[in-house]
Amino acid sequence: MQPELLNELIKNRRSVFPDQFAPGKVDDEIIKQILVNATWAPNHGQTEPWQFTVFTGEGLKAFADFQSELYKAEAGNSFKEDKYQKMKLQPLKASHIISLATKRSTKKGIPEMEDIEAVACAIQNIYLSVSAYGLGGYWTTGGVTYIEKAKSFFGLGEEDRLLGFFYIGHIAIPSPPAKREPLEEKVKWVREA
Repeated sequence: MQPELLNELIKNRRSVFPDQFAPGKVDDEIIKQILVNATWAPNHGQTEPWQFTVFTGEGLKAFADFQSELYKAEAGNSFKEDKYQKMKLQPLKASHIISLATKRSTKKGIPEMEDIEAVACAIQNIYLSVSAYGLGGYWTTGGVTYIEKAKSFFGLGEEDRLLGFFYIGHIAIPSPPAKREPLEEKVKWVREA
């Protein structure tokens, strides 16, 4: 591994949204490798607390129908037709959508937050892998992420958490370059006792 290549990969990773995707399916073998990379994330006590469900092909329609109808059923007076339509149509622009979840560890003494943090590390591995393959993707915590009734659709139990969805597709419209605040504004060094 050349550190310079890793530095460039991290620096140039961008979120790419469904409206920026080109039509076409990403090879399932690439998606499998991206998920293998995800599972090499650090995790406390080797719990490997992640659970992924991959939607592609007609599965994208099943996902879109599920989330839009659940939203409609649960929204009550806050229902918005444009949000409903977006939940029904946006998934169809992706090649693959991966549901991101934390399966609660059975090992006693491991705080839930550490399982969530491990899954977040796995998601960063997904982001970097998608970028390395020249694909676009983004992690959304929208849709049905925080609707408790959604859990069963993804095979999750009461103590598990749905953490969102990762959309993947070929890039038609690249995202613009990003910028970061100077490191000095975010980092404090302590060099003496």
